[in-house]
Amino acid sequence: MAHVPPSPAPFDTHSAASLALQVSDNIDSLHDVRLAYACIEQLVVPQHASDSEDAHPIRTELSALMRLVNEELQRRIETAEATMQSLRLAVDKVSAAPC
Repeated sequence: MAHVPPSPAPFDTHSAASLALQVSDNIDSLHDVRLAYACIEQLVVPQHASDSEDAHPIRTELSALMRLVNEELQRRIETAEATMQSLRLAVDKVSAAPC
């Protein structure tokens, strides 16, 4: 899977522009997990009858893999949410600053 950016630092150490870039990276990271999930889904529910003959994963293996993907997806969602919160705080701080 792709590299996941670290959780954001407090908003006062980042500019809004760098936080916006980090949000974009976080979203790209979420897309990677979604693609992995789609791949697993195709293994679980083959599109054609002949597809099921080529893949023989056992249920416990698929369950473990799906659990791992779900945990990673949740972690990446939380990272993206934390970055968005930092971005909101940074934008609010800039907006509230006297001109």
